[in-house]
Amino acid sequence: MTAKIGLVGLGLVGTAIAERLLAEQFDVVGFDIDSTKCEHLEQLGGKALGSPAKVAEQVERVVLSLPDTDVVLQVVEGQGGILEAIPILSGPRYIIDTTTGEPDETAALAQRLAKKGIYFLDAPFSGSSRQVRDKEIVFMVGGDNKAFEECKDIFDALGEKVFYVGESGNGSKAKLASNLILGLNRLTLAEGLVFASKLGLDAQGFLELLKVTPAYSAAMDVKGKKMLDGDFTTEGRLRQHHKDVSIILKYAEKAEQELPLSKVHLDVLKKAIEAGDGDLDNSAVIREIERRIKP
Repeated sequence: MTAKIGLVGLGLVGTAIAERLLAEQFDVVGFDIDSTKCEHLEQLGGKALGSPAKVAEQVERVVLSLPDTDVVLQVVEGQGGILEAIPILSGPRYIIDTTTGEPDETAALAQRLAKKGIYFLDAPFSGSSRQVRDKEIVFMVGGDNKAFEECKDIFDALGEKVFYVGESGNGSKAKLASNLILGLNRLTLAEGLVFASKLGLDAQGFLELLKVTPAYSAAMDVKGKKMLDGDFTTEGRLRQHHKDVSIILKYAEKAEQELPLSKVHLDVLKKAIEAGDGDLDNSAVIREIERRIKP
């Protein structure tokens, strides 16, 4: 299998993926609608091309790092999309989608692509752009098992751990369930830190105490200091998690399950976006908790 990898989407996470792949000695050809991000890829040592189709013409495997399923469908099946490469050089054999997306639409896309001889793996991961760079992310991959094995070198290059979770769409389902828990851990941490401060405790000392109690969660290591320092440099955008929670609630309704905590979470995220925090790091949820303190 060739070591040249296609990459469509060069945002926060996509750029981190490019850096990681290049560090692992893969050749990277990529595309983004933002020309400055394409220029940055060139500066990193990759090669920028003019469209997803142009990327797909040169590789057997394409990685997608995109904001949502609608964009994935456009990049794969739309004008200038990956499928336009098929008549030219037979197109890619494998598409790896790291997007946190809609499981049903993802599975349907995989079925359509299978008829064209293309394997589609939904492979979202748990972790931020910083954790991509540090090779600390955890993949959850759905799709054809043989295709998963053929692409495992990519997952091993990018992630600390990789889990194959079954048929197409299951990767997306696992990520939604994981994000439900992760997001609530982050929100609970923010609320608890503000509460401790209001009680007169030293917040930094309290955070260190928390890390050795049964209340511990990894959110404390990843987001605790950012919350206390007010450092909301973006590693994962708050508005992206709002999108994820919206999808979580949509699928909970389909499954006829109440998610009372996630409904509260969605409201907190919505208000944070309305207050102008949508493009900050998702640790900025603590700002919304602080705004709800009565004067």
